[in-house]
Amino acid sequence: MKVVKNYLYNAGYQIFLLLVPLITTPYIARVLGPHGVGVNAYTNSIIQYFVLIGSIGINLYGNREVAYHRDDKRKLSQIFWEIELLRIVAIIGACAAFLIFMMLAHKYHVYMLMQSLLIVAAGLDISWFFMGTEDFRTTVMRNTMVKVLSVILIFMFVKSIHDLALYILILSGSQLFGNVTLWPYLRSRVNKVPLRELHIWRHFRPALLLFVPQVATQIYLVLNKTMLGSISGVNSSGFFDNSDKLIKMVLAIVTATGTVMLPRVANTFAKGNIKKVNAYLYSTFDFVTCISIPMFLGLAAIAPKFSTWFFSAKFAGIDQLIMCEAPAILMIAWSNALGTQYLLPTNQTRSYTISVTIGAIVNLVLNIPLIMMWGAVGAAISTVLSEASVTLYQIYVVRKQVSIKNLFSDIWKYIISGLAMFMAVYALNLKLEFNIKTLILEVALGVIIYVIGVCVLQARILKQFRHFIGK
Repeated sequence: MKVVKNYLYNAGYQIFLLLVPLITTPYIARVLGPHGVGVNAYTNSIIQYFVLIGSIGINLYGNREVAYHRDDKRKLSQIFWEIELLRIVAIIGACAAFLIFMMLAHKYHVYMLMQSLLIVAAGLDISWFFMGTEDFRTTVMRNTMVKVLSVILIFMFVKSIHDLALYILILSGSQLFGNVTLWPYLRSRVNKVPLRELHIWRHFRPALLLFVPQVATQIYLVLNKTMLGSISGVNSSGFFDNSDKLIKMVLAIVTATGTVMLPRVANTFAKGNIKKVNAYLYSTFDFVTCISIPMFLGLAAIAPKFSTWFFSAKFAGIDQLIMCEAPAILMIAWSNALGTQYLLPTNQTRSYTISVTIGAIVNLVLNIPLIMMWGAVGAAISTVLSEASVTLYQIYVVRKQVSIKNLFSDIWKYIISGLAMFMAVYALNLKLEFNIKTLILEVALGVIIYVIGVCVLQARILKQFRHFIGK
């Protein structure tokens, strides 16, 4: 029941995160335009590399280590301080690397400096500790407060393209403020540990092993925007950023399961209950399949008219990017279940690393020719193919550990229901003039058709739902 409660906390927060961009993104798209959005996306993509250097895999590693030792407060306290001190050392190194980069960079200096607060924020981020102890309420409440504050500040002070630096400062500053506000909650959870008892370097190698897949992941999450900005210009980067942002909004609801299940599966694995670990995987894989298929097909169905209504006429043609990139929702949902919810908590870091490295290589190899031929559309296609390669390798890895037939047993039911929904919503989208009422109508129609399809075909998710209601 705690897993369900944590998922509801996290999913509720992800829905809130979905609503925030629904309010701010159309406003920012109109105020800053493709150029302003593109500059933010391009400079942020560069800063993320330094954030990555300073993080050295701590979020995943720290989450897992806390989950392993959360029942021993003395051990837990020692591990927390060792890991956090290691991160601070790494962040200092990242800051030094950033200063050297700034000496060599020739443009966007002011925007880079505003973005650089994210590097400092990463050093003070201890959300991994609360996730490892399965305390999602604390992080969710803190993040919600910070997001509300940032939205208020955006509407109050960002009025034109000339406020771009201020907009970036609000985003990065709110992230830093939010991370600082988590520290007071540590008082009752960890004890002070004498400095002489701390051995931070023993965590360096295992954290570094998780740093490698994060580097690979970052390549195919951020590299698209960096390469688009360099090859096609910041406007193309702005188009792709908005399309990608919309995909990630929808995806956040699906990947909430990974954040919740990693510490739970890690703790179960530490106790040696492999049967229960596999049972968790079957349930979560079926769940994410059930919700990600209608999400990606539904988003593709409303894209033609929704995109320009949402982002403004300045972003005409972005619907093609959204429709091309939408299948990534399903691919990432599967790789999240197999990678974050199974491979990492069961200590199969090497396999996870190889999978995301394959994705990074595929993305890097395909990006150059596809971006040169089709610009932002090429980046969207490259994203889907790279995510698919990650998923296929992870399926190959777990094929002897779990039943692949069991994982995919009901996928045809979700696909049939999703396609029926897509055809009806897409036809309606092309026929009607788009406004908020039309959006509500199309979403409602899609949900009704999909739910009816799932019920008629008696998909496995219904058994999980009845089991949950029975509790």
